[in-house]
Amino acid sequence: MTSFRYALVESDKMELAKQNAILRELELPIAILVHSGKKSLHAIVKVDAADLDEYKKRVDYLYNVCKKNGLVIDTQNRNPSRLSRMPGVIRNGKKQFIIDQNIGQPTWEAWHEWIESVNDDLPDPESLTDTWDNLPQLAPVLIDGVLRQGHKMLMAGPSKAGKSFALIEMTIAIAEGREWLGWSCAQGKVLYVNLELDRASCLHRFKDVYNALEWAPKGINNIDIWNLRGNSVPMDKLAPKLIRRAAKKDYIAVIIDPIYKVLTGDENSADQMAHFTNQFDKVCTELGSSVIYCHHHSKGSQGGKKSMDRASGSGVFARDPDALIDLVELELNDEVQKQQENNLLCQVYEKALKQLNPDYLDTEISQDDLCSQVQMKEHIGRALKQPQRLLVDEQAKEALLQVRNKSAWRVEGTLREFPKFDARNMWFDYPRHELDHTGILKDIRLDDGFQSWKKNTPKKTAEERKQERLDALETAYSACGVGDEITPSMLAEYLGISEKTVRRHIKEHPKFFFDDGVVGKKQQGRTDK
Repeated sequence: MTSFRYALVESDKMELAKQNAILRELELPIAILVHSGKKSLHAIVKVDAADLDEYKKRVDYLYNVCKKNGLVIDTQNRNPSRLSRMPGVIRNGKKQFIIDQNIGQPTWEAWHEWIESVNDDLPDPESLTDTWDNLPQLAPVLIDGVLRQGHKMLMAGPSKAGKSFALIEMTIAIAEGREWLGWSCAQGKVLYVNLELDRASCLHRFKDVYNALEWAPKGINNIDIWNLRGNSVPMDKLAPKLIRRAAKKDYIAVIIDPIYKVLTGDENSADQMAHFTNQFDKVCTELGSSVIYCHHHSKGSQGGKKSMDRASGSGVFARDPDALIDLVELELNDEVQKQQENNLLCQVYEKALKQLNPDYLDTEISQDDLCSQVQMKEHIGRALKQPQRLLVDEQAKEALLQVRNKSAWRVEGTLREFPKFDARNMWFDYPRHELDHTGILKDIRLDDGFQSWKKNTPKKTAEERKQERLDALETAYSACGVGDEITPSMLAEYLGISEKTVRRHIKEHPKFFFDDGVVGKKQQGRTDK
């Protein structure tokens, strides 16, 4: 054999009419269709293979398609030298003849493309008329006014926003059937996929958040944690493994934290990120559960951007999910900070008087006094004895430290299934987030909290800016884990800057070195090469 242009498709175990119908419906690229004079049709199919190896592959593909579509064929005809019957010759009293020629698709390539589109497993279009009076039921709500079960949600925010804590709070809220950031949650089983923390730290975080929320762990049997630190794989490899493990668990939500650990491709490439986010669709479809994941902001100021434009990388990240929850930090000016401190100290003093001298609280203190830390401190001096005052002073110091460590955040969002919600303001008081019910944060403009006093602030010197960079690197190094191999990408994620910038900061820092992809602390006496 010197050329491999045709293959023989023959069936002698079916009615002739059925054979003819299937051959035509499959639009095989048939050069000539011959009646054998007995009980079969011979279809000479164009395969146009370059060599014997390609011929075998194409014939295998051809026969598999025929078999899947009900044509019982004679597989002995795989031989490239197999011949057909001679038209015009009488065989057993019956004439062999040509039925048709050049039917179906014109070439193998055209047929292969056509059959692949036919067998794409996509649903057929449906008429709206058929469903107008019998609409399918909407998926149940998972987070009221935000997300339905089986849909996708992205939480975006900068480093230090407590995104992981917020996702843990959400996990607990769904498991307990309680509120998350003011939104009611359906109760059900949740899988929390931990890609970043070691197992012990992750488990401790869950208990710390439960304690901070002051919730009884009645629904902890609804929480499963899949600890994958050190074992994570790209999302296209992780998705089928996740689906296999979760198939019989009836999860209503799968939470993946964080996605940079399983990211495949360039996050700035729309087509690569579309392939990446398609993996979440597979999980949603196969499990019928929501997929919730978090991603970091791009660099620079976020105040002038819409919520859906703040996530780093391709716009696919923001446009793919059904719900986007975005966290932006609010810069607190002196006035807001002092008001916060005043409110908290007033609460401390009122609580102390309620416990130690309730009669004085009821008779001597006005409503105006309750709102002034100065007045309340004077009442403490008059109403309590020296040991009691010392105890209250210590409580006040702890309260001040707590309020100064709190950060303020605005929650915005873009929703596909529900109306847009009004922005919500909250505090991150480690390890929990809590809504601001005082209204103190309502009027702060994004990235504008310091503007009223920043104009009179002198510019920092180059040495001061350098020291800030060095201090930030040390903080990031400590936060990324002790005893683990720390990479520039981990530090970049924490600091919200590029790996290139991190390497530059490492180079100028006297305490750190970068060697073989790992960042380490220099031992005493070590010098750079």
